[in-house]
Amino acid sequence: MDIATILGIVIAIGSIVGGQHLEGGHLGSIMQLTAFIIVMGGTLGACCVQNPLPVVIRAMTKLSLAIGNPHIDAKGTIKLILDLANVSRKQGLLALEGKLKEIKDPFMAKGVQLIVDGTDPKAVHEILEIEVEHHEEEGMAGAKVWEAAGGYAPTVGILGAVLGLIHVMENLADPSKLGGGIAVAFVATVYGVGAANLFFLPLANKIKFKLKEESSVRSMMIMGLVGLAQGENPRLLQEKLESFLPHSQRTKGDKK
Repeated sequence: MDIATILGIVIAIGSIVGGQHLEGGHLGSIMQLTAFIIVMGGTLGACCVQNPLPVVIRAMTKLSLAIGNPHIDAKGTIKLILDLANVSRKQGLLALEGKLKEIKDPFMAKGVQLIVDGTDPKAVHEILEIEVEHHEEEGMAGAKVWEAAGGYAPTVGILGAVLGLIHVMENLADPSKLGGGIAVAFVATVYGVGAANLFFLPLANKIKFKLKEESSVRSMMIMGLVGLAQGENPRLLQEKLESFLPHSQRTKGDKK
């Protein structure tokens, strides 16, 4: 679990509900099923119009990036690459085939397999770089769906408010219903603006951030695999790979 995401959601909802309570309001006044259906249904419909259905579905699956906390062990990846470099230096590149079963990351395993198959280092770089770009593009397409939802939700909320006011105008003959009716009408605006700025847009940005982290580690893998294919000195390879790490995580001799 990404504690920051969960904590942020709890703080956002808690602040709104708490502020409503301090103002003397009650929770029931902002709990309106009709407004919720208008805003969420209208926003989802607009996103489906803008994007192909597979992209919308992918956006739902990408929530796991924002809410979950996928483990990215950059230091462990560097250690694995250096171990492979030492093996290939002593026994040759073909000896790496025996290490394939120990590699759990499919991307890394694919790169090592290419090296074992005798693929040219330049070709290894091109193949893996294309895969990284494709993975990031797919993820970004999902993030953009949430970004689009953040743009549509406030407008749909205003639409819901107008629909509510139309209903209020139809009941002008009964003044006792006007106050409550107007309050209900503006709940749709609250839902639209709140959903966009507290959930949809922040989730889109969190997904983009996690995708950048993944791409950075994969770029590091590519550099290491290409160096492995070229038979680079493990120490030089370590220096290159640790440039991707924060200074606090580098070996003592590399800290500044």
